[in-house]
Amino acid sequence: MRRTHEFRASAQSRDPALLGQTLVVIGGSAGIGLATAAHACAEGAPMILTGRDPERLRVAAAEVGARSTAAFDANDSAQLRQFVEEGPDPIDHVLVTAGQPSYGRLCGLDTEQARRALTDHMVLALAVARHTVACIRPGGTLLLLGGTGARRIRAGLGTVSTATAAMPVFTASLALELAPVRVNQIAAGFVDTPLSARLLGEDLDSRRAELRDTLPIGRVVVPDDVAALAVHLMTNTALTGATYDIDGGQQLVG
Repeated sequence: MRRTHEFRASAQSRDPALLGQTLVVIGGSAGIGLATAAHACAEGAPMILTGRDPERLRVAAAEVGARSTAAFDANDSAQLRQFVEEGPDPIDHVLVTAGQPSYGRLCGLDTEQARRALTDHMVLALAVARHTVACIRPGGTLLLLGGTGARRIRAGLGTVSTATAAMPVFTASLALELAPVRVNQIAAGFVDTPLSARLLGEDLDSRRAELRDTLPIGRVVVPDDVAALAVHLMTNTALTGATYDIDGGQQLVG
């Protein structure tokens, strides 16, 4: 957590940018969600973390000083609705990091598998939007987390490429429908998170080494990098309907 501690120290020299603004992180027990919570805390935001695992949430909340937690499956519409109905009102910002990409060939899926792979991410974001928009103050933020899988089309990755290609249009459409609530998307390349570790397994170290050698920034993107962008999108009230790539220049080199 050294990088986060350094961020907190630097933030003390100015007024907190999110002072008193409540942040809800859907999927906040680890990775990008937890890092964003830490950065938002340093900027004065009271926060609520959600996730599936109560114990992981308890540990995460203690780490970042969260106001409260809620353990539920965000993909379950009834549980999501209950959380919003029983939760804080109003809120200022909602970050959706729950869910994970689906990798594979389009023609290798049956109809139901294809439906889930291509739509689950957007359906979750839409459900969060529908249930929370009435609670978000005007000018507040719904911030979605996506990927850069559509920037380069590769054989065998048709599901992730197709799903991520739709997200910028989806984000822009939501921004028009939900205004004056602002809606933006962060499209991340490889980020060194626990999820990446689970997906890559024994190949994680080689992937890290490859990126350190090839990325223009000379290092791997970490959750704190994405968290800093997330906080900026919450605080800059001129930004809505857009997708912001953060990949360390990965698209430029292959």
